[in-house]
Amino acid sequence: MPWSAGYRSVDVLDEHTGTRSDTSVFYPSDAPEEAVTLGRYVLDVAVDGAPAHGPFPLVVISHGGGGTPLVYRLLAQHLARNGFVVAVPTHPFNNVRDNAWQGRVENLRARPALIHSVLDWSFADAEFGPILKPGVAAVVGHSMGGYSALAAAGGVATAFPRETANGEAVEVSVEPDPRIKALVLLAPATVWFSGEDALRRVTVPVLMLSAEHDELTPAKHGRVVADRLPQKEKLLQRVVRNAGHYSFLGPFPEALTKPSFPPSQDPPGFDRVRFLAELNLEVTEFLKRHV
Repeated sequence: MPWSAGYRSVDVLDEHTGTRSDTSVFYPSDAPEEAVTLGRYVLDVAVDGAPAHGPFPLVVISHGGGGTPLVYRLLAQHLARNGFVVAVPTHPFNNVRDNAWQGRVENLRARPALIHSVLDWSFADAEFGPILKPGVAAVVGHSMGGYSALAAAGGVATAFPRETANGEAVEVSVEPDPRIKALVLLAPATVWFSGEDALRRVTVPVLMLSAEHDELTPAKHGRVVADRLPQKEKLLQRVVRNAGHYSFLGPFPEALTKPSFPPSQDPPGFDRVRFLAELNLEVTEFLKRHV
């Protein structure tokens, strides 16, 4: 691979909530990688290494509900080593430390708005802006991140009555961000896109991978995308055999790998490490074609 994976932790102002989002940025660098401990994980990265010369496409990875950026570290590293700048923000009020907006309409509005803020920050940043391919980005979303990606690209969601203060369904419409040129959806959560025209404005190429044994976002979620995208020829989809909902996450430390911690578990016989290596190649190839 031509580059090392640079790494930097930054704070991005979330213009929608007025809070700051802890964001991990992985990027191509010529500096040597070293094994470093970041939170619970050991990563081979060049911390604060100088960015290589671009231009490189920008990718935003949107984590699942109650999640955290570094569970997608293997994909982010691989993309950085192959010529992408990857920003992985923490969604305010829907992350592992603060999940107050889970199941609330505020979360449906805030998630795609944060993606917009991350794009704004990335293109305007004094160091990363000059190495980015102008006006070109992709979004990778897992679970609720899949919802976020679709909404940021123009999907019109409808909040369920149980998610609103007045107990009535509310439409959540987000202006499509023209900088988003492709989407990667991993076990996406999509039931809010219930209207027949809910995805009418989503016209970019989409790679969607669903898990065969997914109890959280089962097959009906993928069918929402397949049925409602207006340009079905732009959808590339497959079902990952024997995978579970959490099989898209990087491996957890031994102390957390146990049945009482579902994100660390896969269906019997599923090899997460091997699958993730294949996933990295598949996503990279798709993004190279479209951004």
